[in-house]
Order: sequence, then structure tokens, then C-alpha cells
Amino acid sequence: MATQYTVSRMPWWVRTIIGVVVLGLLFVLLGKANWLPGLPNPFAETTKDRSGPVLLKSIQDMNRFEGASGNFEVVVDLDKDAKYLPDVVRGKRTLYVGAGSVDAYVDLGTIKEGAVTVSDDRKTASLRLPHAALERTALDTKHSYVVSQSRGFFDRVGDFFGSDTGNVQQLNELAAQKIQDAAKQTELTARAETNTRTMLQGLLTSLGFTSVTVTFGPPPTATPSPSGKASATPSATKG
Repeated sequence: MATQYTVSRMPWWVRTIIGVVVLGLLFVLLGKANWLPGLPNPFAETTKDRSGPVLLKSIQDMNRFEGASGNFEVVVDLDKDAKYLPDVVRGKRTLYVGAGSVDAYVDLGTIKEGAVTVSDDRKTASLRLPHAALERTALDTKHSYVVSQSRGFFDRVGDFFGSDTGNVQQLNELAAQKIQDAAKQTELTARAETNTRTMLQGLLTSLGFTSVTVTFGPPPTATPSPSGKASATPSATKG
């Protein structure tokens, strides 16, 4: 009797609000359970791309021949902790898989005068090119991901109220640097020079040359001989 008396004394506008809330919750629950397939879900999330047009900032002419490319993968183990606090209180350890590629190229735009010689009958050609170099690591963010992450209490609170973009950026930079260092220990530059030589020999042969010599490295330096005349000291070349 007390409950019925309380409800009867409740103002009409309160009963109206409660009824709308109950109907709204019921509508949402039925929609989540897919019991109302004909009705749209008012809480469904939609994505709209409102990006502006792409602006062309500049165009550069490329004089590089990409002779080789290497694909790498590295596991970054980044551990951050406080000196006088246990890891459960303050600390963060992240295992991150970084994938990326490094290209090796020969810069044909830096060929100096005298680096290319052609015989009078245009049958023999000699080219001296700079050594191959490595491009900066191109990190593949689509195939780079966090494997696991353990955080202390204060780190969890900080991540809840802030963002973790700084940590992700540091992981990307570490992965890119480790891949770059690993690329220097491979045969990427040697492979690029071999492929560049093959490309130029094939191109010039198709133009009628019968002998094509391609070497890499700086030109020989002239050193004074004991008689006072300059003599050419050959430098080591690759290939």
C-alpha cells in the first residue's frame, strides 16, 4: 500500500521522464540484441571523411637508380622504470615489432666531368660512378605493432588522462634506427652496384656499344712522382 501511495503522489512530469528513459533503454537493448532488425540503431557510429584537398608542395627531379631494396623486421624491447620505485608502481615495458625497408641507390646526378669516356668509334665506353648509398628507413606502420605492454599504477593513470603518442613515436624511431644499422651490415650497397652495372651495360649495348666498363668509387688522385712529375695512383674500386 505504501508503494502504491508513493507512486500515486509522484508528479506527472517525473513519471513521464521515467517512462521515456525506460522506453529508451528498452529500445537500445532490443536493438543490440538485433530483435528489431527493421529499426535503425540510433547509437550506431558512422565515419565521415572531412579532409581537405591534397596540396602539391614541390616536385624534385630524381637522378638516382634504386638498385636494391631490403625488408627488415626487429623486436624492440623498451623498458622505462623509476630508479627508486618498483615497476608495479612506476614503470613501463613494451615489446614492439617494427617492420620496414631500406633502399640502396646510386646517385647518377653527381657524376663529375671526365667520369664517362667514349671511344671515337663509339664502340667502347667507360663509366666511373659513385658508390651506392642507403636511403633512410621507410617504416611500415601497417605491419608494425605492439606485442605486449606492462605498466605501473602511475603509468596507467597517466595514460588514462593523456595520450601515448610520445611512446609510440619513440618506438618507431628506435625500430627505424635499428633497421638502418642492420642494413649497413648487409650486401645491399654491393647488390645495388651490381644491378646498376648490369643495367648500364645492357642499355649501352643496345645502343651499339660492344665494350662497356662500369666502376665505382672516386677517381684516382694525382700524386707527385720522385722525378717531380705527377703520376696517377689507382684507387680501389668495387667490381
